[in-house]
Amino acid sequence: MSEHETHQHSYIASGHKDDYLKRLRRIEGQARGIQKMVDEEKYCIDILTQISAMTKALQSVALGLLDEHMGHCVADAARKGGPEADAKLKEASEAIARLVKS
Repeated sequence: MSEHETHQHSYIASGHKDDYLKRLRRIEGQARGIQKMVDEEKYCIDILTQISAMTKALQSVALGLLDEHMGHCVADAARKGGPEADAKLKEASEAIARLVKS
């Protein structure tokens, strides 16, 4: 378990958690739909179109969570300063780099 998994975070703004969960459930449904398309050997371009839509939906959730993280965790750490601020900024930068690469 990483150090991030040992702490309970509550930086997701009120009401946003349910929105994220709804969106993730829709994405889960999209994934099942794509599996069915592959199983039924649907036209490859149609499958790729659905994968692209699902990828965009996941990126949207990721950007929302990143915004929450920057607005709360990183901003709080930056106000306090010190090594924690540096660590949070580095962590956010690495997360952004992963998103850009995906």
